[in-house]
Amino acid sequence: MLDVNGNVTRRLQEVMEPQSFAELLGNAAPYGSVVGRGDVLDVGVWEAPPAVLFGSYGAASPGPEGVAAVSAGANTGLPQQIVNQDGTISVPFAGAIQAAGRTPEAIARDIQSRLTGKAHDPQVVVRIVRNAASDVTVVGDVATSTRMPLTTKGERVLDALASAGGVRQPVGKMTVQITRGNTVAAMPLSAVIGDPRENVRLKASDVVTALFQPYSFTVLGAAGRNEEIPFESTGLTLSQALGRIGGINDQRANVRGVFVFRFEDPAVFTANGKAPPPTSDNGKVPVIYRVDMRNPGTLFAAQSFPIRDRDLIYVSNAPLADFQKFLQAVSQIVYPIISVQRILNP
Repeated sequence: MLDVNGNVTRRLQEVMEPQSFAELLGNAAPYGSVVGRGDVLDVGVWEAPPAVLFGSYGAASPGPEGVAAVSAGANTGLPQQIVNQDGTISVPFAGAIQAAGRTPEAIARDIQSRLTGKAHDPQVVVRIVRNAASDVTVVGDVATSTRMPLTTKGERVLDALASAGGVRQPVGKMTVQITRGNTVAAMPLSAVIGDPRENVRLKASDVVTALFQPYSFTVLGAAGRNEEIPFESTGLTLSQALGRIGGINDQRANVRGVFVFRFEDPAVFTANGKAPPPTSDNGKVPVIYRVDMRNPGTLFAAQSFPIRDRDLIYVSNAPLADFQKFLQAVSQIVYPIISVQRILNP
């Protein structure tokens, strides 16, 4: 058990490690229009006249002042193709072309190389019509959950939220969580907006989740109300937490008996080379912080004491309140007996 004071509060603030998108995830490499499985491609082939493979516009047609005009070449637009599961597309006279993992320019050069010698001076252009492989999923408390395709612009966190229509709750109470592979990082939305470094570039298959007040603490005992209280990732102090529950019950509470129960990280107790206390099965140290509301120094410390997710705040009863409960229990037994005696012996 530890008493809440300035030293304890400062130590807790020192060991707190706020997550940072810039440090945990970094900026993903700019999306380079790399084709993936499921993408839809448009392939256009131009052939210089006389076109011998894909048709010709070489027929003469009357031009100005009777001068014959000849088309510059033939343009063949092939049907749009979906990249197969094996990562290939099929182009007439060129065969199966590896597309997945390559840029449209590289695919075009490959097709052009295969058509050389079959078509007359072929020129090929490949473009991505629909990006189905390189996208970001946006879910949570947003206007519309969506999948945002990545482009060469290099979309960032705020771009993803904007593509989903923005968040539905006040910015100051929202948390943004990014899931990338096995890494999960979360930050207050206001921190991402306020620091451009945290508005990191996204990577294909990232999941961006907007969360409203994702954390909570529980209040029991002689408090204004007993319930689980949600709060935002921007943080909450002990004094703010007590304010949200309506304070303590003046008629029942022991002002020297407000307690915060928490599983604490061992790093809190390893300052100056000290050995950490025994831990529980989850690797954390069970700690009880005691708050004396009659001590002005404690009230000042409570304004900075951080509340964390799943904390339990317990407000104990005053000794007099327990005595009053005892008197009420006795009166409930004695009063009916006295009433019966008065009836029998008027």
